[in-house]
Amino acid sequence: MATVEDIYRKHKPRAFKADRRPSRSEVWWWFFMRISGIILVFLVLIHLYVMHLVGEGVERVNFAFVAERWDNVGWKTFDWVLLVLALLHGSNGLRIIIDDYVRRDGVRTAIKGALYAVTTVLMIMGTAVIATFDPSLGS
Repeated sequence: MATVEDIYRKHKPRAFKADRRPSRSEVWWWFFMRISGIILVFLVLIHLYVMHLVGEGVERVNFAFVAERWDNVGWKTFDWVLLVLALLHGSNGLRIIIDDYVRRDGVRTAIKGALYAVTTVLMIMGTAVIATFDPSLGS
């Protein structure tokens, strides 16, 4: 019967192999994850404070609130940066997990292709909503 150590040795993620050398782009993505993580903490805390704690809290969030808020280019930029960093940070984290645990090249390529496609579609949709938002349509 196989021991826990035997099972771990057989299914150990590729990230832990001693001969694995990161590429230059991997090093930059490593830095991006640390920097974006720090920035995201502050952006999310600001978002939670403004949207859920100030005034009446989440009950006041409706179309009129968003229209008033997105009338200011600063809030549009804030929300767009939050969107972009969260999507890139999350998809890069998933990419790393896929690289570590999906062993078959074809399957890994297909899953990462789907991840990149979904990330791109969400980025385009989110950017389009923020950029083209028209408060007069809600009247």
